Amino acid sequence: MEENAKIKLGISVGDLNGIGCEVALKTFEDTRMLDFCTPIFFASNKTISFQKTELGIEINYHGISEASDALDGKINVVNVWKEVPNITFGQETREAGDYAIKSLRAAVAALKNDEIDVLVTAPINKNNIQAPDFNFPGHTDYLAQELGGESLMFMVSDELKVGLLTDHVALKDAPSAINPILIRTKVRIMEKSLMMDFGIRRPKVALLGINPHSGDHGVIGKEDEETMKPVIREMYDAGHLVFGPYSADGFFGSQAYSDFDAVLAAYHDQGLIPFKTLSFGKGVNFTAGLPKIRTSPDHGTAYEIAGKGLADHSSFKEAVFTALQIFKNRQEFQDLTEHAMQKQKMRR
Repeated sequence: MEENAKIKLGISVGDLNGIGCEVALKTFEDTRMLDFCTPIFFASNKTISFQKTELGIEINYHGISEASDALDGKINVVNVWKEVPNITFGQETREAGDYAIKSLRAAVAALKNDEIDVLVTAPINKNNIQAPDFNFPGHTDYLAQELGGESLMFMVSDELKVGLLTDHVALKDAPSAINPILIRTKVRIMEKSLMMDFGIRRPKVALLGINPHSGDHGVIGKEDEETMKPVIREMYDAGHLVFGPYSADGFFGSQAYSDFDAVLAAYHDQGLIPFKTLSFGKGVNFTAGLPKIRTSPDHGTAYEIAGKGLADHSSFKEAVFTALQIFKNRQEFQDLTEHAMQKQKMRR
């Protein structure tokens, strides 16, 4: 990437009946944002025109056929579809799910082809996106398939970073899904991301127990004793700064998390409830472990306020800035790594 080139930031618009377009457009209603990146929406001119008119958002945009045609200093809209979708704010419809998939597919294709540098995804509805050719519980699994690599759902803010051993898995299935290989894999993805994406040289990671009180030495379930503890001990002995398993109930209230660079929770709600309680509006969902960068806001479609102009765009804006910062951090990490390798070769 050329030194003075703007980072090309792709945006998939999510569920058209939700608040996705609203928070994305509000973010770039402030024209100063164009100093940081070149935004590229994957939708259509008519769709964006309808949304901005209905919501009273004052922006100008530039319609293009391909992401590669994007102009710096402008809000660009790739015309992914020509027809006019039926938008009914606040309603869960099959049609809205279809267009969310169309936007996402086009944006991911552009990401794979290096037509955009990073991707920010607006919220989707996990129910109405299901189709014979799109059977994923959310963005993370689809991106892992399309981009390659092993993914980690990583919720991040300045004060707190929480990853998940199991993400969109039914609670009854989470304990059986956790095994030594999964623990080692997720810890390593988290460590690498903390170093490469967040500039932390020797990351310190806490793991939360699976059962209440981490099983109380096997009294409340044996998974922590038999699965979690041996892997943590093995990784620690191998030089990883990995600790736990900690009882989840008091871990966040006591601010024990502040002693670590990141926390790895056993299952979805164990990690996301405290994260959203402590960081809502400032938090970002980042898909770590992939060769490309994708972030999203920490909220859903919010049908109950869709179309009313009430949506807070703070988290979407944070998702934009986080994606841009991670992109810069990765470039710096790559430069440092290549420089270190060259030094080693010279010494030989």
